[in-house]
Amino acid sequence: MKKYLPLAALLLLYSSLLHAQHKTKHKSSKASHSVDVNTLIDTKDVDRIIKTLSADDMQGRATFTPGIEKAAQFIENEFKQTGLKPLPGNATYRQNFSMTRSKPVKTFASINGKIIPKDSVFAVSASAGFEWSNNADVQIVKLSSDKDFRKEYTGYLNSGKKLLVLVDQIFTANFNQLVNRSTRGRVSFTDANKDQTVVFILGNHDDIKSFSVKYEGKVEQLPLFNIAGIISGKTKPNEYVIFSGHYDHLGILKPMAGDSIANGADDDASGTTAMITLAKYYKKLNSNARTLVFVAFTAEEIGEYGSQYFSKQMNPEQTVAMFNIEMIGKPSKFGPNSAFITGYERSDFGKILQNNLNGTEFKFYPDPYPAQNLFYRSDNASLAKVGVPAHTISTDQIDTDKLYHTVGDEYGTLDVTNIVSTIKAIALSSRSIVDGKDTPARVAIEK
Repeated sequence: MKKYLPLAALLLLYSSLLHAQHKTKHKSSKASHSVDVNTLIDTKDVDRIIKTLSADDMQGRATFTPGIEKAAQFIENEFKQTGLKPLPGNATYRQNFSMTRSKPVKTFASINGKIIPKDSVFAVSASAGFEWSNNADVQIVKLSSDKDFRKEYTGYLNSGKKLLVLVDQIFTANFNQLVNRSTRGRVSFTDANKDQTVVFILGNHDDIKSFSVKYEGKVEQLPLFNIAGIISGKTKPNEYVIFSGHYDHLGILKPMAGDSIANGADDDASGTTAMITLAKYYKKLNSNARTLVFVAFTAEEIGEYGSQYFSKQMNPEQTVAMFNIEMIGKPSKFGPNSAFITGYERSDFGKILQNNLNGTEFKFYPDPYPAQNLFYRSDNASLAKVGVPAHTISTDQIDTDKLYHTVGDEYGTLDVTNIVSTIKAIALSSRSIVDGKDTPARVAIEK
């Protein structure tokens, strides 16, 4: 005589079998993905790309130099060999735009008839010249000792007003840094407000009865270009996932021990190499549901201008996520097989990535350097400002990195194993977003 299990017990057994089957299938899928990553990501190719981008013949890849042109051509060739398509509406991989660079030639100023020493005045202007003489439309403001210099300075430049700023002498060191920077010229978008001019004068000046300023400058229009390519989505082509790194650096610096080339191997040839490698990886898989955009940004080092322009060409509502990769050339403070994500708390982007890495040795951590304000110091910020879940992945120990922005940031200082392991982790962790299964929460838009 056969014994029959109660219906409830049968249902419980059936449910357990399904759960076990799902777990086995899920583990099998993750194992399959790991095999894909290990097979399709070539360490020798990673090494070749980063060695090329950080070579001396790139001359440090400074914006507006022959070195960055050479780097652009190299990246374009990698995209072409990979089989990426240009952005819609573009005939090539170059996303061209122009900017205005203005350099001061002479600046003369006086207050109450007294001439201001030339090292105590500088102007920020996009015009070729102007004269003020007690102008009614010029607002006089004081940058007093109780204020935050950087915050106030940024506010002045974004005010859209004509300002004469009197800087307290407590900020002499900050003022001198800006004077030195002004001699190299200021870059702004060509369509920026050309009427805005800010003149800074160091010193405490009370009871201003009269003032005059005469400025002469050199203005030129210069071309810039991001390098971007796409892999069209198979089932969700109107939803975009961005992978990026910036390919510019600082160029030629003051010589140190006979070396003057700031190669930018870690910053950010490492991130650009990761972006190119991920393009090759996803092109070989050829199964992405969403459209993937791979972009090397220009002019990050002088103001994130490449990503600012890019952000205005993309529909933020259709942009699901941004993986910006910056400085992954050495192990993080958490040790091997780890990286951190800036703005971790701003969306569930990091949690999604870490969930996809369960069962692996790699772990993503929140940014351990909040005082450094890294979320706003890379190209992810331009997309985050319009609501995109845009985050930077990095391993740099920024608080102790003595090679950062020096001629010492060379290929020989890199840990290629760390670069490869981080690229593989990004490849694995991004799969559910690329496949259209996960959609990170959007970040709050800050006014």
